[in-house]
Amino acid sequence: MELQDIIGYRFRDAGLLTDALTHSSYANEHRLQGVSSNERLEFLGDSILGMTAAEHLYRDNPELPEGKLTRLRAALVCEESLAATASRIGLEKYLRLGRGEEKSGGRGKSAICADAVEALIAAIYLDGGRDEAERFITRFILTNDARETDSKTTLQELVQMDRSSVIEYRHTGESGPPHDRRFTAEVYINGTSAGKGSGRSKKEAEQAAAAQALKSLPAKRP
Repeated sequence: MELQDIIGYRFRDAGLLTDALTHSSYANEHRLQGVSSNERLEFLGDSILGMTAAEHLYRDNPELPEGKLTRLRAALVCEESLAATASRIGLEKYLRLGRGEEKSGGRGKSAICADAVEALIAAIYLDGGRDEAERFITRFILTNDARETDSKTTLQELVQMDRSSVIEYRHTGESGPPHDRRFTAEVYINGTSAGKGSGRSKKEAEQAAAAQALKSLPAKRP
């Protein structure tokens, strides 16, 4: 079954779908052929997703204060959530990657898959309008598990069951052009590395690192 059947939307302009699935590594290798990457679509999709998620949470949770709504939205639109969506629809199978990225396991990288989901949202929006984009978001993203506590909060609560334990986040690097920076972070528990993560901001990178650390503490999770 092809991707359009899986998501329940057929593109009138197939080129938009192709662009959404094209990673910058592939575009760079085919620059002379005029191939475009999904980076511009990703930029637009990020905004569409953020607004849709915020409106959904605002309407469906009238009792929640701003702080909890913010955490819920962050959980829905974070890299971990979008990568889960990509996995659900098998998006990684359809990505166009450069040879080097392919060899380095790019299809399994959560950042690449998450970015492609945002690009796909924008492609649907441009091809079919806001209603179609929101239909995709509602079906495949808003159904993800958006816990009221984010990964950093959950990790903090678990680790501090032992009051002598100390959590520290270290920012280990950044890369990419100014309009598309990627940050990396590492979380340490009592001086020992417990998880690493990346994101489009330092806070998002910390969340990803905390999420990885949580996976190593299954027995302590509520």
